Parts: sequence; structure tokens; C-alpha cells
Amino acid sequence: MAYEERVLPELLPILQSAVRFDLNKDLDMMRNLRLPYIEKSTNVSTTTLMINGPESELLVKIYEPKNRKNVNLPAVFWTHGGGYVLGHPDGDDGICGYFVNEVSCVVVSIDYRLAPENPYPAALEDCYAGLKWTVDNAERLKIDTSRIAIAGASAGGGLTAALALMVRDRGEIKVAFQMPLYPMLDDRNITPSSYEVNEGNLPTAWNREANEIAWKMYLGNINSDQVPYYAAPARAKDLTGLPPAYTFVGQLDPFRDETIDYVARLAQAGVDVEFHLYPGCFHGFDSIFNNTNISKLARNGCIGALLKGLNIGK
Repeated sequence: MAYEERVLPELLPILQSAVRFDLNKDLDMMRNLRLPYIEKSTNVSTTTLMINGPESELLVKIYEPKNRKNVNLPAVFWTHGGGYVLGHPDGDDGICGYFVNEVSCVVVSIDYRLAPENPYPAALEDCYAGLKWTVDNAERLKIDTSRIAIAGASAGGGLTAALALMVRDRGEIKVAFQMPLYPMLDDRNITPSSYEVNEGNLPTAWNREANEIAWKMYLGNINSDQVPYYAAPARAKDLTGLPPAYTFVGQLDPFRDETIDYVARLAQAGVDVEFHLYPGCFHGFDSIFNNTNISKLARNGCIGALLKGLNIGK
């Protein structure tokens, strides 16, 4: 069986129409790709602000119900994906609006600095600063600080996992729930799935070759034996004391095995965790820009997890 034949039929058109790229050569092109149009919800109000970051001003986008009542809402601090080298909050307007509508929450999305121009720890420190700003401005945002979730997908999932570790270690703030979706956790690329999903069999999906390049850009001059667990959370030995978690990953995702291993170790550390593996699905299959049944199922799973994790409707 050809590897592509393992992909769910409803996802094949997405895979076949995707752009094949080389991050070493096409980084600027990928950053400037026009996103598919998605109609924004008329029930969501969006505000863009500049806040103080560790080394520069940072853009944050705030999404909230347009006709919200005068009550404090739960909050989701969202971190976009893109291999630590691509992406912008504008690309996640759809998913952030979806969370607002389905969970009745406030979403804060951060525009962190990208590698290779700004290697680790720039992105993570920006995310921490954005989360702390969210907590410090709870009254202004009208959010309930006892019900804050951190979430993101791919590199955003890796930053979410790293952020959970940093929040635990620094002890300045608290989060109630973490949702690192198909997270980019392990720079070592030594799992079976990291070898299995490669340019030869899935050239237009995120694969081994793209992943290796992105990690090199993100880590900069850090030697492999000196990579801290804040950069690559799979390296963390102690996962105790982290907030409850939810995640999923496609079976045809290079991050499959590092995600499964991290989920198992969270459970072993006494952290409540829910996990789903989706056969026939490649990296990023759940994109808000497609309306396949499996994508809707995955997104609905996120909504259920957030409702439960943020103690909504109980």
C-alpha cells in the first residue's frame, strides 16, 4: 500500500493541493502565503493591542462575545503554530472565534517572535509575558483568573507545554488547564514516527525534513546535549504539578510518538490527561479552513475538553 493510501479519503484533496516547500529556501514565501478566506463570526468582537514584551512590544488579539454580559468569563490563552518559524495570530482568527462562540470565553492570542531571527527563548518568554499580561489585566478583560486555559497547536502546542512547565516552576501565576494539540516537543527526532513521516511519502505535509530544519532554526547555537526542557518539553524529567491536559494527534503525524510518550508520562506523573489518536490523519488535519467530518470531530473534542477543563456548565 502506498503511504498516501493510508490518508483518509476526505483529507486527500487537502494534502494534494498543499504547497511543497523547503524551509531553508522558501521561508519568506511561506510567511507571505495568502490564507484561505474564512467568514468571521458576527457574534465575536476582536481587538488588537500592543503590550510590553521582554525585549519589544508584542501584538495580542483579544476575542470575546460581542454582546457579552457583565460577568467575568473563562479565558483561553492561545499560541499559534508554524514550526517556531512561521505564523501570525491572524491565521487563527477562525479557531479563536470558534472557541469564543462554543465555550463563551475570552481568547487572547499572542504574536510571539519567530526564529531564526529570534531563536529560543524569545518565543517562550514572549508567551509567558503575554500570559502574565492577561492575568494582570483580568479586571480590564473581565476574565475569571481561576479559569484560564493555555492552548495551541503544533509549535503552539510545544509552546503551550513549555509554558505549563514555566508557570509551574516560576510560581507567579496559575492556569487551570492545558491543551497542547499535536505538540512539537522533541528536537531529537528519534522516534519511529519522526522517521516514518518523511518527504518521500508525505512531501506536502509537515514531515521529518521540515521538522529538522525548523528545530535548528529555533535552537540556534544551542548544542544538542544542552537543550533545556523549556525549549523541548519532551526532555523534561519531572512532569508533576502540571495542570490537567487534553491533546490529540494524527496517526500519520511525525509528532505521533513524542505526543504519545508525553501523554503517558503526564499520566504517570499524576496529571489528569485525555488523549485521542486519529487514524488516517496527517499533521494539522483539523485546520479551521477545511470542513471535513474528521476535522469537525477533532475540533468538537477540543470544545468538550475546554468546557470540562474550565468547569463550564456544571
